[in-house]
Amino acid sequence: MLFRKTYFPASLIVVTLLAGCTERFERINTNPNQPETVNDVYYMTKAIVSTAYDYQHEAYMSKPAEGGRYITMVRNEGDDNFGWEATDWDGDYLRLTTVKALEDQASGEKADQYVGVAEILYVFNFAYITDRWGDIPYSEALLSKDQQLIHPKYDQQKDIYPDMLQKLQDANDKLKTTTGKIDATADVLYGGDILKWRKLANSLRLRLLLRCSKNYPDAVAAIQAIVNDASEYPVFTTNDDNAEIPYVGTYKWPGGPTGGGGSLSDEFAEFIKRKPSKEFTDFLVARNDPRLGILLSKVTGSTASATVDHHDYVGVPNSITSPYDYNGGEEHISTLNLDIFYQDQNPMVRASLMTYPEVCFILAEAVQQKGITVPGETAASLYYKGISAAMDYWGVGGQAEAQHYEDQPLVKYDGTLKQLIGQKWASLFLKGPEGWFEYRRTNDILGFNALIGPRAAQRNIPYRYIYPDNERNLNKDEYDKAIAVFGDDNRNTLMWYLK
Repeated sequence: MLFRKTYFPASLIVVTLLAGCTERFERINTNPNQPETVNDVYYMTKAIVSTAYDYQHEAYMSKPAEGGRYITMVRNEGDDNFGWEATDWDGDYLRLTTVKALEDQASGEKADQYVGVAEILYVFNFAYITDRWGDIPYSEALLSKDQQLIHPKYDQQKDIYPDMLQKLQDANDKLKTTTGKIDATADVLYGGDILKWRKLANSLRLRLLLRCSKNYPDAVAAIQAIVNDASEYPVFTTNDDNAEIPYVGTYKWPGGPTGGGGSLSDEFAEFIKRKPSKEFTDFLVARNDPRLGILLSKVTGSTASATVDHHDYVGVPNSITSPYDYNGGEEHISTLNLDIFYQDQNPMVRASLMTYPEVCFILAEAVQQKGITVPGETAASLYYKGISAAMDYWGVGGQAEAQHYEDQPLVKYDGTLKQLIGQKWASLFLKGPEGWFEYRRTNDILGFNALIGPRAAQRNIPYRYIYPDNERNLNKDEYDKAIAVFGDDNRNTLMWYLK
């Protein structure tokens, strides 16, 4: 990746400028009569790139890929067996120090357009942390430089979520009223388009509101307020609004667009040790889904000589003995599409923060399950819009229409949450941790736990990350206070919005 993670939030080390951005991203103002300072647009670029790249990296390389049941490891199965141990959050807080630098400088210059952007990135990154660990350092987490506070307290998730939601609303308000412009060259996400930043703020609000709606009393009313006034609270309406960036520079596995890596010197060997999961592959096969040929490669061996699964596309179950020998071995197992994922800078592979199909499915569920009314829409129409947008995203919309994909018994809208979540889950393939979060939020509605293999450390997919070892060593008093309220620091303790 482009950035080296060196931040330890327990001691809250002051951030240093990260190396590795291309010269196109570096915008430094130098005053010969003053010490060199960094322009706020440089901070913005750096914050966007590091946030998107690292979020995408974990969607392929880390626990969310296995927890969401998109990827099965056939070598070095570790995370795939669900015995998740303590996980560092250094990189997460490192990104936030850049976001804070952007917000501090923009606030000092009264540049509300950049303050609004900073607030959105601030919430996105903090949401990603609390959604994995639960209660976390939040209100005091970035105060080591300004207030020499090196032992930050843990805030409860029930307090963090309302604050994040308010910040997103504030960001929308600032961006609506500002007369300032966003530097289009530095804005590698939206090219200076303020309306699209507002759409991201409100779409992200929808994601977080639905996520906490079980235990946050104001969630349903807040969702309704957003959909009632599209001019005040614009959200994504097409794939053109998607929050994602391309990859810059030359990439080849390891270190490729979806975040490859590892110690193997053979790039292809590193690539093929991550296979599409049986759950995801079988879902697509059962529906004759046109995304199959885009996302996955066919098996290279004869389907007749396979030992278990005789389809052209075969995924691998998790936590089984010798997963690389499944179905008769390598030639009888699919890979991710070699022409797309094992390639430098394929335009179909981008680092995504949030996409339009997800918004469609959020609204469909809000109508179906929460009683929300969306002008001119029903749960069914929003469900179909989500499917159509997901197909268009991968360039197979015409194929799906030609084969009447939506008329199939497994796809035709039946009013159940299980069907809706299934299509949402498929649309979130390699989109951050969202598939794993959907598993948790819907109480395993798709039945993944029943498919866990015999070598797993436990019979359910974990619900959270365990706090970093450094917190127990360097921030012990606050850590102890936190778990006294939160509960046992293990991978199955439920965080606030899941209880």
